[in-house]
Amino acid sequence: MAITLYTAATPNGWKISIALEEMALPYQVRVIDFATEEQKADWYVRLNPNGRIPTLEDDGFVVFESGAILIYLAEKSGEFMPRDVQGRSRVMQWLMFQMSAIGPMMGQANVFLRYFPEKIQPAIDRYQREVLRLFGVLDRQLASHEHIAGEYSIADMALWPWVSGHEWSGVSVDELANLSRWLALVGARPAVQAGRDVPIKRDRAAEIEQALKTAPKMLA
Repeated sequence: MAITLYTAATPNGWKISIALEEMALPYQVRVIDFATEEQKADWYVRLNPNGRIPTLEDDGFVVFESGAILIYLAEKSGEFMPRDVQGRSRVMQWLMFQMSAIGPMMGQANVFLRYFPEKIQPAIDRYQREVLRLFGVLDRQLASHEHIAGEYSIADMALWPWVSGHEWSGVSVDELANLSRWLALVGARPAVQAGRDVPIKRDRAAEIEQALKTAPKMLA
């Protein structure tokens, strides 16, 4: 049975589609419709108790939480996670940094800048400053590392979808040369570009395939 990725066009969703593309694991996409709050539907909450995306189902085994999914896929494929204890710990540290710091702080910056009905400037300033501080942490790490934990790993896959959306948070990386270099380096990877297009291009491909299947019936 193929892997099914329940996802939507968000940084947390892109983490997993990028990983699946990098690992060349066959998978199918089931898009979760936020407009109808499908993520809160009973059938989906049975898969993901937290009612969020992404969720991964692999031959009946379900994994939720994007960081846990990345670890599962790295262990399943044997790729993008060092096998020695210290190398594995380095990757896990930066993965946790994304999950506990970059994601939550950028999420709040996005909410207060883009979505909150009232513009509360102190809140906007607070979260943008914190995002910039966290970017500084990454920039210093990348001053002596090509990738965030040494070799390219699931830590990069976790961080890139978030950090590459810095403009949406209203934060510039122009003064962060190392971070800018890394953004371009990771963003140029074909698998990253393919994963970033999920579910957009895969949705369109499915529409075209369905149209081709139904066209003969419509003409008959």
